[in-house]
Amino acid sequence: MKNIVIALLSIVCIATSCQSEKKQEKEKIVIGGKKETVSPEFELGEKLFKGKGNCYSCHRMDKKSVGPSVTAIMKIYKEQNGDVVGFLRQKKDPIVDPENYAVMKTNFTRLEKFTDEELEAIALYMNEVSSK
Repeated sequence: MKNIVIALLSIVCIATSCQSEKKQEKEKIVIGGKKETVSPEFELGEKLFKGKGNCYSCHRMDKKSVGPSVTAIMKIYKEQNGDVVGFLRQKKDPIVDPENYAVMKTNFTRLEKFTDEELEAIALYMNEVSSK
């Protein structure tokens, strides 16, 4: 009887841990119908970039719009070992397109309300989409 109880508890523990892993990994269909797994942080970053942050109104993925493209931003930040979150927190100077800094500066009021976790998620999202 003791062995049966232990076996049942083991099954429940395994099933529970598998469920939590499934919640952390999601598949997303991207360009070309290809599926890829994305993290919750990536999803949060995408949601904030396109929604509450309104970043997409000025920054397209691979072409200049009002502001530089995400690809151009992340390329320069990688080359210069820059701190995207530090810039968004206004603790670091702009290193991409500094002459347009005044335009970006108007958006900092919105970003002040973001948590560090949210800004890190945006930076992660921008980094991952720019490296594809």
